[in-house]
Amino acid sequence: MPSLKEVKIRINSVSSTRKITSAMKLVASSKLRKAQQAIGGMRPYQSRLDGMMARLAGEVGEEFSTPLAEHRPVQRAVVVCLSSNSSLCGAFNSNAIKAAFTVVESLRAEGAAVEVLPIGQKMAEKLKKSGYAFESANASLLDKPNYGNAADIADQLMERFTSHDIDKVVLVYNHFKNTATQVVTTETLLPVTINESRDESEAATVNGQWSTVNNYLIEPSHRELLESLLPKGIALKLYTAVLDSLAAEHSARVIAMQTATDNADQLLHDLTLMYNKTRQAAITAELLDIVGASFQ
Repeated sequence: MPSLKEVKIRINSVSSTRKITSAMKLVASSKLRKAQQAIGGMRPYQSRLDGMMARLAGEVGEEFSTPLAEHRPVQRAVVVCLSSNSSLCGAFNSNAIKAAFTVVESLRAEGAAVEVLPIGQKMAEKLKKSGYAFESANASLLDKPNYGNAADIADQLMERFTSHDIDKVVLVYNHFKNTATQVVTTETLLPVTINESRDESEAATVNGQWSTVNNYLIEPSHRELLESLLPKGIALKLYTAVLDSLAAEHSARVIAMQTATDNADQLLHDLTLMYNKTRQAAITAELLDIVGASFQ
């Protein structure tokens, strides 16, 4: 059984750690609220933009074609993989890293040469240890996310795609579903796929059936507008993934720090009980010594 001094030192150590985890939970909760507001405001915008492009593609018809939507045999691919810049967020980074490596191996199995483009320090560190080469970890995009930096990365990828330097771009990130759930998501960023869909805000029901309301004019043309919107839609998709990943990171950190705090509370309870038992045993031993000495 450990001594009273050892137990006391352990209690003080756990108490200090609990203060840290509790403070980190509060900080992560504050950042999570801001991240939720950011992604909550971005998702409807992206959804409406996707719906608009789908409607335009439906108006143009099957004859519409663009270099950004060209499907060709994949000989060279880029995997854009997002993680966090810091740790202490549970399995957030490990899940994203595992999914990124799975995508890379799948593309290599198809005979493609694969490049990786990390966004996040933890992903960059793991890829570097695994022998992958890249120019930057793009950590600043997570520290201060803004559309301009995301658009710059998207523009470089689109330029390489249209020049046939690469044939496919895959996006891997953690999707923020709710505070308790983060889902690793894999999406194809390039070539872009536009599916015709109905936007509920631009449709009406007639006898229970959807009827499209076409009460607006488009200039100069559906095709030209769609061609100008596609690059913006791709850049916005990447930026939305960054915001989504940030919200998922903060929610994972809140859960991890809450779990650590709860474990610290339980450990403090057990250590306090052990301290009291050890102290009581020491007092009992001293009393027995005193009583035994009185009979001598």
